Amino acid sequence: MATMQYRALPHGGEKISVIGLGMGSIHAGSEEEIERTVDRAIEAGINYFDMAASEGKPYPCYARAFAGRREKLLLQMHFGAVYEGGRYGWTREQSKIEESFREQLRLLGTDYTDMGFVHCIDEEDDCDQVLSGGLWDYMKALKAAGVIRHLGLSSHNPEIVRRFLETGLVDMVMFSINPAYDYSTGTYGIGSAENRSRLYRECEREGVGISVMKPFGGGQLLGERTSPFRRALSKTQCIQYALDRPGVLTVLPGVRGEEDLQAVLAYLDADAQERDYSTISAFAPPNAEGVCVYCNHCQPCPAGLDVGLINKYYDLARAGDVLAAGHYQKLSLKADACLRCGHCEARCPFHVKQESRMEEIAAYFQGQL
Repeated sequence: MATMQYRALPHGGEKISVIGLGMGSIHAGSEEEIERTVDRAIEAGINYFDMAASEGKPYPCYARAFAGRREKLLLQMHFGAVYEGGRYGWTREQSKIEESFREQLRLLGTDYTDMGFVHCIDEEDDCDQVLSGGLWDYMKALKAAGVIRHLGLSSHNPEIVRRFLETGLVDMVMFSINPAYDYSTGTYGIGSAENRSRLYRECEREGVGISVMKPFGGGQLLGERTSPFRRALSKTQCIQYALDRPGVLTVLPGVRGEEDLQAVLAYLDADAQERDYSTISAFAPPNAEGVCVYCNHCQPCPAGLDVGLINKYYDLARAGDVLAAGHYQKLSLKADACLRCGHCEARCPFHVKQESRMEEIAAYFQGQL
C-alpha cells in the first residue's frame, strides 16, 4: 500500500493524515474487531480520529489501541455529545457536557483532546446559546489550561461556521462536504454551491483547517439507485473531491470494520483515472458551468501546467489569502506558460475557458509583484 499523505494544520503545524477515521457504525462490531480495526488504521498511517460515536461501547476499545502512542495521534472530541446509559444523546446542558467530557477522557485513558468541538451546531438560536450561554467560555478555559489544544465546531451550515470564524479562536472545523451537498441536494446540502465554495476559501484564508464528515453522503452517493443524481461515485472519487476543496486537511469516512477500512485506504493506491470525479459535471447546476472545480480532468497539460492548482491559488488569492500568491509564485510553471493549444478546453467537463483564464491569472499575479 502507498504511503499515507499528511497536511499541516495552519495554527499549530500538526501533521494530519489526509484520511482520518470517523466512528460510523464501528460500534456494531465486537470489541476485538473494533480494537483491531483501529490498530490497523494506525499502522496504515492514520493519525486523526473523530470521537463522536453512536454509542459508548467503542471508547475502551479505542483506548487499548491508542495505548503507548497517544501522543502521536490527534483526537477530535465533541462537546454536546453525551452517552447516558451507553447510548448517544445530544445536549446543551453544560453540567452534562462537562460530566460526559470527563468520562470520555477517562475511558480513552488521556487527559486532553487535540480538538475540542462544539457538537453539531446548525441553528442560529443554538449558536447564540453556545456563544453567550457559557459553553464557549468553558471550552476557552479548557484551552487555556491545555486540556483542549485547538477549538472548533462541527456543522452543516456555512453561516454558523462563519459566526464562529468571527471569534478568531477557531483552528479546525468539521463540515459535510460531497458533490451532493455542495450542489444543494440532500438534507444537509445547506447553502448554494457558490456560498459553500466561498466558505472553504474563507477557511483556508483564515488558516482554519477542515475535517470532512459525510464524504459519501451517508452512503447514498455510492449506489446508482440511491444517489440523488442516479449515478454512482466511488469512495476514491468522493475522497478526492473533498481533498480538492480549499482548506480541507482530512476526510473522515465512517467504517464498520477492517473491510471498510481497506476500501477507504485503497484511495492511496488509486491512479489519476480512478480518482477523477469529473463525472459530476453531468449533474452540476447551471451556475457551475464555466467554473473550475480543480478536478484536473484536463491533465496532462502539453505545457506541463498544473491547471487545477493554478486556478485554486488564483481563487484563494482573490478571496484574500495572502499565502496563495506566494504559493503561486513558487510554481515552476505559471499561467503565462500556457500554449493556448486548446487541450484543456476540449477536455473540461465544466466548459471552463481555460485559455483566457490563464491569461487573466497571469495578469493578476504579475500585478501583485
